[in-house]
Amino acid sequence: MPGPARRVFTVEADGGSRGNPGPAGYGAVVRDADGAVLAEDAAHVGVASNNVAEYRGLIAGLRAARAIDPDAEVRVRMDSKLVVEQMSGRWKTKHPGMRELAAEAREIFPPGRVSYEWIPREQNKHADRLANEAMAAGRRGERWSAEASRAGLDAAAGGSGAGSDAGAEGAGKSATPAVGWGPGLGVPTTFLLLRHGETDLTPQKRFSGTGGGDPALSATGRGQAAAAAGLLAARGTVQAVVSSPLRRCRETAEAAAGRLGLDIRVEDGLREADFGAWEGLTFAEVRERHPDDLAAWLRSTKAAPSGGGESFAEVSRRVAVARDRLLARYAGRTVLLVTHVTPIKTLVRLALGAPPEALYRMELSPAAVSEVAYYADGLASVRLLNDTSHLR
Repeated sequence: MPGPARRVFTVEADGGSRGNPGPAGYGAVVRDADGAVLAEDAAHVGVASNNVAEYRGLIAGLRAARAIDPDAEVRVRMDSKLVVEQMSGRWKTKHPGMRELAAEAREIFPPGRVSYEWIPREQNKHADRLANEAMAAGRRGERWSAEASRAGLDAAAGGSGAGSDAGAEGAGKSATPAVGWGPGLGVPTTFLLLRHGETDLTPQKRFSGTGGGDPALSATGRGQAAAAAGLLAARGTVQAVVSSPLRRCRETAEAAAGRLGLDIRVEDGLREADFGAWEGLTFAEVRERHPDDLAAWLRSTKAAPSGGGESFAEVSRRVAVARDRLLARYAGRTVLLVTHVTPIKTLVRLALGAPPEALYRMELSPAAVSEVAYYADGLASVRLLNDTSHLR
């Protein structure tokens, strides 16, 4: 005899961002076959894009449905054309951050048990209002509360919402005001950006990225790491330590974490660029052996080093995904990120809203400290760049 019929749930999900990227939140509703609400979920996710927030809403909705009945079938309804088409397999998922989120969503239920339907925004009011409640709570430094939510009532009553559907990865929606104007911005998430200490390759100015020999710190580099650790311990504000996976950063991070009494979390997105065939070479050697490729690389951040290296544009996309992930994880905290020249310059450039070519106009010394603060309304403030006072 056939077993009992599966329960059928409807998941409605939405997400939004003030600034894109900016302070973001998601909302999700689970309904039964009769349309009754079984569960609601919403959360502020730090600084993120509209698309990231929409995917987070989808994941939250699917997880809420699974918590009720892991054997159910789920019909997802969203006003995000991007998410619906990508999850249905009709559009390619080009952005690495979107691919990661899509993979996470697909793992919640077995294949074939979830279907997707695009709906107009006015039919997604409940999830839209949940997302807006979550963003408002985040601006107040609070967590969204189901007990205090009016999303269902407001959706039933009608009215305008403030959700968003970017329609394409990375599309923007609102202008960003200047830091220092208007009301207080609340407690920011602060990234202290520490470049690793010297290796034997550093004084020789040799290309040293992800694709090289992963050198350790030199004796000079270990001294620089210790000096930076002393500065950070005296500052007394660091609440977490995150490092690139490469050895020189992990060794620098270990010096700081030891003084601070903290563990180290490794973030692959903070690794240095891959310089391909240029790894281990000086600038003069690259100019002699790969003159055309070097000239193209200096002209455009979209050009990659010879031999399958990584362009600055590719690094920028990777670092932006890591930034959003870390901002969501460490919202409102001060975090030490131990990384490399290119990721640090990229984070500073993105915070300033500067063009890609600004990467060529920054100097960053070994074991230098920089600082960027990210506020809940999406603003970013560069507070410090290339401070080496602790090394003198």
